[in-house]
Amino acid sequence: MDNVESAPDSPAQAPPSSASSLPKEQSQVELELRLLQALEFYPPSKLKGVHRHFVLYGLMEYLRKSLDRQFSADEVLQLLDRFFNLEMLKPEDDEKDNFSQGEEFSLPESFFNKEE
Repeated sequence: MDNVESAPDSPAQAPPSSASSLPKEQSQVELELRLLQALEFYPPSKLKGVHRHFVLYGLMEYLRKSLDRQFSADEVLQLLDRFFNLEMLKPEDDEKDNFSQGEEFSLPESFFNKEE
């Protein structure tokens, strides 16, 4: 019986590798919690519209202030991808075209023909 309790593979003794990964796991959990808190102010549904860059920047800033380190847009999108299907949030082709085509603005003729 004594040999079983002192065996290095017993569940009572954690292997040294898991002890070193504990802070990493805690920091990952903290990061995910902060991201979920940030989603209260910056909902992922707005990542599809014209404000998507502002929402992404807001998420980056929230995480930077909360965890005191810089985050890139790609890092934030990878985090979001754990919780949401980001493929559904990608802009459609016709949405991209709306902003790339410029039109010359002019007032209607009826504006100039008013009697003063």
